[in-house]
Amino acid sequence: MAKPIPRVGSRRNGRISSRKTGRRIPKGVIHVQASFNNTIVTVTDVRGRVVSWSSAGTYGFRGTRRGTPFAAQTAAGNAIRTVVHQGMQRAEVMIKGLGLGRDAALRAIRRSGILLSSYGM
Repeated sequence: MAKPIPRVGSRRNGRISSRKTGRRIPKGVIHVQASFNNTIVTVTDVRGRVVSWSSAGTYGFRGTRRGTPFAAQTAAGNAIRTVVHQGMQRAEVMIKGLGLGRDAALRAIRRSGILLSSYGM
């Protein structure tokens, strides 16, 4: 009879805690996708694994309000706040799209205290 496969979160194989809590990320990449309807901010580490993400829709903005600069600023600030607590100090910014929230999201990222090394379009 075949051996049963141990579960990833079981105590037998020593993996008890969640993966997201213990990860320290000194450098990362911040992707901003600004469309006319919504702004999506994704933070990844240098290998491309998603650490945090946020959009204007996840914070209660609905309809045409999702495309506003204030909604983009809120989404960017909340996405960055979680990675600052995980120790991110440097980041590159990749911006895609022509939406209204493009500049507001970039302003919120600059204000967060993360040292920005380069901007990509």
